[in-house]
Amino acid sequence: MQDLGTNLELIGERGLQAVYGSEERARRFYETQMLDHLNETMREFIDRQEMMFVGTADDGGNCDATFRAGPPGFVAVLDERQVAWPEYRGNGVMASLGNISTNQHAGLLFVDFQDSIGLHVNGRATIVERLEHPRLAVDPAPGRRPERWVLVDVHEAYIHCRKHIPRLVKVPHDRSWGTDNARSKGGDYFGAAGGPAPVAPPAARRRWWHRLAGG
Repeated sequence: MQDLGTNLELIGERGLQAVYGSEERARRFYETQMLDHLNETMREFIDRQEMMFVGTADDGGNCDATFRAGPPGFVAVLDERQVAWPEYRGNGVMASLGNISTNQHAGLLFVDFQDSIGLHVNGRATIVERLEHPRLAVDPAPGRRPERWVLVDVHEAYIHCRKHIPRLVKVPHDRSWGTDNARSKGGDYFGAAGGPAPVAPPAARRRWWHRLAGG
């Protein structure tokens, strides 16, 4: 068995396609499903979405996956090669933005659980303090306004097949925007507060935190 972790010739998706014999299937996917921009159907799809998942990593490879949501169109399609989403007041950790500040690669996943289909959008993310564009949506929640924006230059856009996506039905749900009330935010649902002492941030994140703290 080959050691895939140390053989540099096998690193990356194309190398593993050769190892596992999926080159032909991958070639068909690249040629028929992957674009370097958002076509009209993709743009209309994003305009309808109320949620997305965001994947980022810092310059040391420490990863983070998170969730963003808002009214339909909260992720604004500025044109066929750029999208932007608002960043609101959160828990103050800045995990995603901290990653983007050191490594601009970002992966977005939109999943429509009613149509049972998904869309991947990968590209270069940039944090901008202010953004003006006629396609930016205004959040209807009273007083809820972006603190900043993330702008993404699209490099790849492709389908996520519906085969294993469940079909879900929306139900009414009250949201407590901007609250610091622990119960409204989920409380200590996973029992973290009663566990052992918190761990330090990953090494790469710690380095940047130390620098920002003046160390």
